[in-house]
Amino acid sequence: MAGTQTKELTERELAVMRTFWDDGEATADEARQRLAETGVELAYVTVANVVRGLEDKGFLKQLNKSRPFQYRAARSFDDVSKRLVGDLVERLFDGSRQKLLVQVLNKRRLSKTEREFLKQILVDQGEDV
Repeated sequence: MAGTQTKELTERELAVMRTFWDDGEATADEARQRLAETGVELAYVTVANVVRGLEDKGFLKQLNKSRPFQYRAARSFDDVSKRLVGDLVERLFDGSRQKLLVQVLNKRRLSKTEREFLKQILVDQGEDV
């Protein structure tokens, strides 16, 4: 069920969720202000509706009983991103992480920092590099 909910996140919902993941608790208006600081201008009513929808889907948790309502992320970025990437691998790459890696790595040459990071991941998994 949770995976199904993750698939339903829109770009706008993800933008709002990022404000909670990055900056913590907020009201709908504070989330709107945070979005505006990043160049995403949305009306208060729009953000308030998105926040309520995210609460209904289980991504945000309302913390108080009186207005203005304060919210915090109920699901972590790691949880949501793992589910989204897993869904992408299943649906687009027929479950093949190798196909995903080929697509990502053939797009452009990895930087030295990216290569070192990838090597460290392999070492951490017990692989010889």
